[in-house]
Parts: sequence; C-alpha cells; structure tokens
Amino acid sequence: MPEKSKPVRITKGRTKRALQVGSLTTSVGGSYVWNALKRPFQSADQQDQSLFDLHLKNALRIVESSRELRGAFIKLVQMLSMRDDLLPLEVLNVLSVVQSSVPPMEYALIREQVKNELGKYPEQLFKRFEHEAFAAASLGQVHRATLKNGDDVVVKVQYPGVDETVVQDLKNLKALLHAFTRLTRDVLRQKSFDASEIYQEMEERLREELDYVHEANNLALFQRLFADDDEVLIPRVYPDMSSRRVLTMEYLDGYKLQDILAPGVEQTLKDWVSIKYFQMTWRQILEFGVLHTDPHPGNYLVTYHPKVAMLDFGSVRVFPEEIRKGYLTLAKAILDRDEPTMARCFDTLGYIDPGVDPSPLVKIMYLIFEPVLEDRDYDPHEFDSAKKTMEITSIGIENRIFNAPGHRLFLVRALWGLDSYTHQFRTITNWHRIFRKCVEGVKG
Repeated sequence: MPEKSKPVRITKGRTKRALQVGSLTTSVGGSYVWNALKRPFQSADQQDQSLFDLHLKNALRIVESSRELRGAFIKLVQMLSMRDDLLPLEVLNVLSVVQSSVPPMEYALIREQVKNELGKYPEQLFKRFEHEAFAAASLGQVHRATLKNGDDVVVKVQYPGVDETVVQDLKNLKALLHAFTRLTRDVLRQKSFDASEIYQEMEERLREELDYVHEANNLALFQRLFADDDEVLIPRVYPDMSSRRVLTMEYLDGYKLQDILAPGVEQTLKDWVSIKYFQMTWRQILEFGVLHTDPHPGNYLVTYHPKVAMLDFGSVRVFPEEIRKGYLTLAKAILDRDEPTMARCFDTLGYIDPGVDPSPLVKIMYLIFEPVLEDRDYDPHEFDSAKKTMEITSIGIENRIFNAPGHRLFLVRALWGLDSYTHQFRTITNWHRIFRKCVEGVKG
C-alpha cells in the first residue's frame, strides 16, 4: 500500500523560523554584495546577465522558503511581490506564483479548528460539510457546506497555529526588508525607500486578514457601499456560525473570471464584465475610499444574471478622506491635463517631497493613464504594459525623486489586476468616456 501522506503543518517556533528567515536574508543579501564586488571585473553584458540570473535565483529562494514556512510568511511574500519600486520585474514575476501554489491542509486539523472556535465538530454543526477544500490560500482554506436549515454556505477556516507565527514573521521580515533596502540603494542604484512604512503597512493588513470578525465587518461595509448597484453581489455572513478564525458565508454560484476569459465565450459578455469591473474598481478608489485589494481571479464570480460577485474580504484598504480626495482630484487633473494640480496632488499624496520637480511624475501619469486620455475607442492591446513599465522604471531610476507611501502598496495591486483583466478581455471601447463618468459621478 502507498504510504499515507503526512499532514501539512505550519513550521512553528520563533527560533526555528528566525533561523530559516535569517538564513534566507543572509543568502539573498550576501549574494548581491558578492555580485557587486564582481562587477568591476565584468563587461557590461556580463554584468547585466549576472544580475538577471541572480534576481531569478533569489526569487526562487524566497518562493521555496515561503512554501516551507507557510502561513503568515507566504502572505508577506505575496505583499513583497507587489513592490515594483522595491524589486526588479524578474523577481516579481517569480514571486507572483506564491499566490496560487498553496496546497490544502489535512481535514483532521481543520476539523479540530472548527471545534475549537465554534464549540462543536463540523458534522455536529452542519447538515453537510465537505472534507475536501473548495479553495486554499496562504492563511486559511474554504470548504463547502450546508446548514441544517438547508442553506448552502462556504466555511473559511484559518490554519491552526498561523496566528502564532505572525509576530515571529513580522520581526524576521525587518531583516529581509533591510537586505532589499541595500539592494535598491547599492546594487540597483535606485533611491532608498522607507522600509518602516512598508513594514507598518504589511503589519496592519496582515493582522486584519487574520481576524475573520474584521472580514465579516468588511463584508457588511461593502454590502452598504454597493447597496444601490443591483449588478454587484456581496455574500452575507452567518454570525452564529462564525468567529475570529472561522467565517461562514452565503454560497454564491457563478463562473470565475478565468472561465469568462476562455475561448468561445461571447465577446459581449466579456465586454460587460470588463467594463463593470473597471467601474467597480474606480468607484471604490474615488468615491468610497475603500478598496478590495486582492484582484486574484478566484475572488470574483460572474453569475447567470449577469452580475459580478465579490469574494474574500480579508484584504481591504480604507483610505483616509484626505487620500481619497487627493486621488479624485488627481484623476480629474489627469483627464484635464492640469499639470499644476497634478503636482499639488503628488505632494498631498506623499509621492514627492515639497519643492521637488514634479515633471518626471507627470510623464509617468500620462504613460499609466494613456488608455483614458483620448476621447476615442481604445484597444487595451495598444497599451504595451511591459514596455510602459520599462519606460516608467527608466524615468524613476534617472530621477530618483519618488517616495512610496504606504497607501500605494495595495492601490498598485488593485490597478495591476485591473490592467491585467482589461488586456485579457480585450474590450475595445471608449475608456476615456467611461473613466470620465466614473470621476464626474463622484460627489465631493
């Protein structure tokens, strides 16, 4: 008989995890120092190839470590994968695989977690509870179930012990961030960034994602925010079957975004979903100041009506009102090509220091917002994201004037998702008019 697979468990123990992350930090940081020492003895081509190979090697090191440590460290690696100002594009591409590489945890451990949180085992609480996970992520996994009254639900269960590793991993992360600080400053010749702000943003979001009561509150908040839009669905929560580490929600049936992107799906449906997703994203940023920051395709469904259902509200960023208004004013200024107002917004939002020449950042805004600047039908494939990213990076390295405020971290993540989906749906429409309507429709 084949040997029974061992349960997937989270590596615990502050010392053990610290040693693993410490070893990773030493390996990554030391490799870049060694590479810098070799550069004077290499040709320009050899330098470029050596640095490219090193980026990939270190990205793979980080991915492998995240798989071993699991839990909180995986989430932190996912957050690092959003830092285009911190890590080279080659590294980001490798780190992005962590999002979809998490295997489910053995059911016996999940069963005990439900008992610890809700007082009874799943078979006592539910009419039916599927043993196999419906979906698995970095901090928990989801199981389909049926309540005793017949309601179909999904039950999100946090991995046992994952919250115990958070303090350890956050402390260890500081060392890793310092290694990347040296990388950007000494090796990549970029402006040094404020690692403390990045650390604070990651800490706040991670602690929120570990609190399912907080996620339940996020669900209720989004239900209120989108109450006037009958084309958006938010699952309701069952409070009596939920706790800080278990969240029971209404089951919503539909197609994942990846299914809508498949060949054979009518372009009219793709266009509807693409435009609706675009409108939903900008409404969150400009009107609500509350942003669902995880654009993973598994977090959205398209129902048969059609409607768009939003799932997984663990990662939600609430912007201060000053920041929301700052982005709204910036959006208006970009559309009107009002560069003096754009410059004031850069200062207000913390992207540049007072007195710094804003013109390089103005150029970057025109590059990023190219699809909405002209009043015409625009094919997203006209927008070469890779080429634009290289241009933006080149401007950034040449000028070295930009700051990376904490609110940027998850905004960029959401906008990356938006750009990816509009490319894949290939909806040819007048994005300028749709965006202007989003901007002008906001009061205040």
